[in-house]
This record gives sequence, C-alpha cells and structure tokens, in this order.
Amino acid sequence: MPLRLRLGCALPRRCFRFALLPGPGSGYPDPPRLLQPGCSGGTRSRSRIQPPNLRGAERWALTVLGVHGGGNEGGAQGSFHPGRFLHPQPLLANADVSFKLILTEQQNHAKELVCAEELSRWGALVVMSGDGLIHEVVNGLMERPDWETAIWKPLCSLPGGSGNALAASLNYYAGYEQVTNEDLLTNCTLLLCRRHLSPMNLLSMHTASGLHLYSGLSLARGFIADVDLESEKYRRLGEMRFTLGTFFCLAALRIYQGQLAYLPVGSTISKKPASPPLMHNGPVDTYLIPLDEPVPSHWTVVPYQDFVLVLVLLHTHLSPEMFAAPMGRCAAGVMHLFYVRAGVSRAMLLRLFLAMQKGKHMECDCPYLVHVPVVAFRLEPKNQRGAFSVDGELMMCEAVQGQVHPDCFWMVSGSRDVPPSWETQQRPTSRETFMTWPPVPLSTV
Repeated sequence: MPLRLRLGCALPRRCFRFALLPGPGSGYPDPPRLLQPGCSGGTRSRSRIQPPNLRGAERWALTVLGVHGGGNEGGAQGSFHPGRFLHPQPLLANADVSFKLILTEQQNHAKELVCAEELSRWGALVVMSGDGLIHEVVNGLMERPDWETAIWKPLCSLPGGSGNALAASLNYYAGYEQVTNEDLLTNCTLLLCRRHLSPMNLLSMHTASGLHLYSGLSLARGFIADVDLESEKYRRLGEMRFTLGTFFCLAALRIYQGQLAYLPVGSTISKKPASPPLMHNGPVDTYLIPLDEPVPSHWTVVPYQDFVLVLVLLHTHLSPEMFAAPMGRCAAGVMHLFYVRAGVSRAMLLRLFLAMQKGKHMECDCPYLVHVPVVAFRLEPKNQRGAFSVDGELMMCEAVQGQVHPDCFWMVSGSRDVPPSWETQQRPTSRETFMTWPPVPLSTV
C-alpha cells in the first residue's frame, strides 16, 4: 500500500483531530468529546469546563515521524525508516483517522514545530519514533507562552525507535501482553484508533547550571544511563543494542559517587519548605528549593554515596523487554525511585537485568537494590564523571532535582489497573477515561 499523505482532509464531526509528530481498527465506537480545563488557581470546577469547538477542524491529527530524532549525535537515523509508517496505515484508514505527516530533519525539530504550530488545528499530536522525540514534544509544549492550554493537547506514542519505553508502558496499561517491534506498533495503533485518553504525570527538573526541563519518562545516572547512551553506536541493531550495551557495561562496571535525597510519599501534606518555591514557566515546584540550600529536614537523605545506578521512573518499562517497575503504574503525583548501591557483584547485576525482562528482579532479594515511591528527589554528583540520561537523551552531569506533578497531560492509552490511592485523591474512579474528565489543571500560584 503506497504511503499517501492526506493533507487538508475534511474530517467527520465525530472524529477528534490528531497530530503525529516527527519521529518514526475498524468499526470503533464514536469518540466522546474532549473537555478542556476551565479552572483557575489550581482548583477544579465542573461547571466551568467547556468542550472545544471542533466544527473548524481540518484534520484529525498531525503526524510526525522521527527520522532525525532525539538529542544524541546521529539522532534516530538508522533505527527508524519512514516506510515503517506503512504498517499502521490500514488501521488508521479503517478508523477514519486523517492526518498531516511531517518528517523531522534535525535535532530539536519536533520541539521547534510544536512551539510554533497552531495547535487548535489538531485534535492530537502523535509521535512515531523513540522516547527522545516525545521528550522534545513535551518540552516544546511547555516552552510555549500558552503552555497552560498547549500541554492539554492529547499526545500519542507509536513505537518507531530502538528505545520505546513509553509505548511499552502504555501497552502494559492497556492489558496487552509484553510484545516488541510490529506487534507493539499494532497495539499502540489500536489504542490510537479507539481514542481513549489517560492523564499522565510530568516530572519538572532543575539543574545547577540553571537548566529547567521536563520529563515524561525517566532520569538515570550510572549503569542504566551508560547502557542507554553508550549503545547509541549500535542503533542499527534496534532493541538488541541494549543487550549488547549491558554486557559491555558489566565488563567495565563503574561506581558513581554522589548525594541522593528524596521526599517520600506521605511526607508532603503538612510539611512545605520554608524557602519560596522555584518559579519558572510551568507549574510551581512546591517542594523544591534552590540547589545551593540543603534539603528540608523532612526529606530522606540516603546514607550511602557510592552507587552503581540511580533511576527515577514515571512508568513501568525501560524498554519493551525491560519491565522495570512490576509494582505497577504510579499513582497521581508519585514516581518510582530505584538505586543500586556499590558492592553488588557483576553476577548479581546480570541476574537482576535478566529477571527484569519479566519484571521478576524485585524477587531476587538483592540487598543492594532499593525501591521507594517518591514525589521529589535531589541528586548531587561528587564529580562530573559520566552523564545523565533523560528520557533516553544525554544531559550533562551536574546537580539536579525534580518534582513530579500529577496528571498534567493526556496520552492516548488504556488502563487495566487503578493506582491504590486513586479514589482517596478525589480523582475519577479510573485513570482510563473517554475524554470526559480532564486532569487537574496546572497551577501557577
């Protein structure tokens, strides 16, 4: 089937518009109408929520394939080919999904696109690439002057890179079996065709150099970052690059020094920092104070300073075959913090990563592996050795801290599990929605 770009197609009134950003069913029920936030000052009011005007919609989606994606040298080139978009086309056509197709041409192209795009023309932004392109899109939306409304534009991830952790997590939330390659692409396309949305957490981070950025997936230092970044040279191997990178990094296992502190779940209700919160374009980071000040007394400071790895994770998977968080999807405003202390043997570390393929690594009874659900963290390296990996993209090694914000944006998804604390937080009874209830609006006060 030839690749046809349907530009400017009129869409039926039942369809909501969708955008597919640079990076790489039939007969579904009519999608419900998407409601936009109508609250101010961080409070929710159902009476002020107004549905968007879809009468002027020209297309259902804007599609971007990540031919040159991510922030690493060489981008996604070699791991994605535009021809892969032929695979989901029949499903999209049968579901009356029309789109505009854009190919990325350089690093940060997707970020520049969403910063300048007239988003009201589209019902969603769909990224077909790896995790790095979603990172660009999210940060592009948050840099817009109208970020408060721009970030509400639904996003969709279709796997097209060598690292597809977000797509694998969404696949898991929908109740599908753990699959890779074309099977994962098919499952994610079906989710897109069904038009279900779920709210997602967003991690806001600040570095010592003054950089402020957002993450929708993860931040890693140490072994996981080394595997992710140093296996870039093997991108043409697809997901096998991570297996090869794991063995190379095991052979040259490194120890990283630094001070790790975190704010555990349950310590946030009555204890706010005395210093004023950090201000920036975006939601207020209530629990963060300047990096040159010590963390508040109610934070937990890890007594160890030698680590093999530190991982902050907002979802369940690190790749389609690495089920890193078998404890399940994070509750609203919560993220996973994993760390492995120095002293673990290469044999045990290999055993952990092999068991991670099925999510069994927490059953290995490894005393060096620690998992904590947190709402904020701070990591201060003792030196600049190594680098950070943010959503699979390179970030300079320096002191960094971050806070997770609950339910900040929509993603095309399905959900089979409800976080334990969901009902107690006065959210909808399920994190799977039919676009009839938006997440809590971002507060700027």
